[in-house]
Amino acid sequence: MSARFTDKVVLVTGATSGMGRAAAERIAAEGGKVVLAARSEEAGGALAAELRAGGADAVFVATDVTVEAQVADLVQQVVDRHGRLDAAFNNVGAATAVGPVTDIDAKAWDADLALNLTSVFYSLKYQIPLLQASGGGAIVNNASALAVTGGAAMASYSAGKHGVVGLTRSAALDTAAAGIRINALVTGGVDTPLLRGNMGMPPEEAVRVAGALHPIGRIAQPEEIGAFVAFLLSDEARFITGAALAIDGGMTAA
Repeated sequence: MSARFTDKVVLVTGATSGMGRAAAERIAAEGGKVVLAARSEEAGGALAAELRAGGADAVFVATDVTVEAQVADLVQQVVDRHGRLDAAFNNVGAATAVGPVTDIDAKAWDADLALNLTSVFYSLKYQIPLLQASGGGAIVNNASALAVTGGAAMASYSAGKHGVVGLTRSAALDTAAAGIRINALVTGGVDTPLLRGNMGMPPEEAVRVAGALHPIGRIAQPEEIGAFVAFLLSDEARFITGAALAIDGGMTAA
């Protein structure tokens, strides 16, 4: 495996499972110094310990990225430990208010937007100055296929993810001259605990049903997403910014 991230400091939110974990593992395997953020101290501490046991420089910071003060503290801890930041993968998100628009109350709407959109705003707000001070870098924000399409009973989630794409593009334009690249992922179904557990059916059936929605005939493995994130955060993608990039098995091609 290459060493594209040797001496690079990379922050990953939503790092304890699924796509975030896969990206953190890939970046650490390529020499990156990873700062892991998520809400679960138990899962985060275990992952950091596992990565350190494999020779990586890894630390976990318990963070709720919907709380601005906690995001500010997270980035300050990156500064205190490493003195710089070179890249970030903002990966937090979930559909928490599911149902027709008329059935979603304002509290549930606000919570969904806080998790899926405002958390990315807070992350960018505090990450970008540190990247500027480091001389540039790259950020990937995890959006969704529902960032470029609609979805029945998914109004608040889709609205939030559409916002992530708009925020990504605007921030990319704001920072391009400073040597910072910012892109968004348009992901389809991914074989994560979230997908397996939230479809109201046995896990293997959930994987089969979700896979049938993709022209390629299956859902992605987290490691496939992690490899793409690593590419986008690396210097190999140095001419890519402001893009919403589909890694969705053809889901949004129609």
